[in-house]
Amino acid sequence: MSSRIVLAVLLLAVAGCGDRAAGQGADLRGKVYVSSSVTEQGKPRALVEGTNVELSFTGDGRLIARAGCNQMQGPVSLDDGKLSVAELSTTTMGCPNPELHRQDQWLSDLLDAKPAWKLDGANLVVTGSGAEIVLATEQPATLEGAWTVDGLVTSDAVSSVPQGAKATLVFRNGVMKVDTGCNFNGADLPYELSGQAIKVQLGPTTLKSCGAVDEVENAIRAAFEGGEVTHEIKRSTLTLTNASGAGLTLKK
Repeated sequence: MSSRIVLAVLLLAVAGCGDRAAGQGADLRGKVYVSSSVTEQGKPRALVEGTNVELSFTGDGRLIARAGCNQMQGPVSLDDGKLSVAELSTTTMGCPNPELHRQDQWLSDLLDAKPAWKLDGANLVVTGSGAEIVLATEQPATLEGAWTVDGLVTSDAVSSVPQGAKATLVFRNGVMKVDTGCNFNGADLPYELSGQAIKVQLGPTTLKSCGAVDEVENAIRAAFEGGEVTHEIKRSTLTLTNASGAGLTLKK
C-alpha cells in the first residue's frame, strides 16, 4: 500500500472519530434546558399557562424532565442521535389543574418513544411523535423580577396552591409588591436584603374573604409575620422561609 493511500486511510479514520466525538462530545451532563417553542404536527402547541418543558441532564447520566407538575426521571442514553430513557419513573403528586396531568402524560409519551435530539447552536432540539421542542439553556434566576407562588410551606410539609388562586411577589429596586387579587393589591413595600435575609413589613391589609386565595394570603402573612425571611434560589425556584419554618415556594 502506498504512503498516500495509508495517509488517506488515516485521515478518514481520524475524521470518523472526530464525527463520533462531536456527537458524543455534545455532552449535556450538568445542563438544564427550558422550552422556548413547542410544535405538534407542524403547528404551535399551547402549554398550560405559566408552564414549560424542562429537561435536566445530571452528572451521573440521568434525565430529569418536567412539564409543569410531576417530575419524571430515568437513566438516559444519547447514542445514535436518540434520547432513550430507560425505566422512566414519575412522581404522583396531585396537580391542581387536570390539564397539567394531560401535559405530563404528553411529555412522558414523547420520551418513551425515544425521540431524536440534536444541538442547533446553543439550543437543544427534541423531535418525535409528531412534536418538536426547542429548548434553550436555562439562565440563572435572580431575586429581581416577578415570582408566582406555587407552594405553601409549613414546618413539616409543602402543599400546592389551591386551584384558581394566584399570587405574585415582585422584587424590584428595593421594593417588594404582593398581589393576590384580593387583600394584597401590589402596594410598595420597601425591603432590605442582607445576605440571604429579606427584611420587610407587610403592614395592615383588608381582611375580606376571596375563596381559594384566602389560604395563600394566610401563608404569605405567616411567612412574613416576623418581618424577616430567608431566601434561597435554586435555578428557577425561590424558597422563602422564616425562623419557624413557615414560608412559600415561588416560580419565575
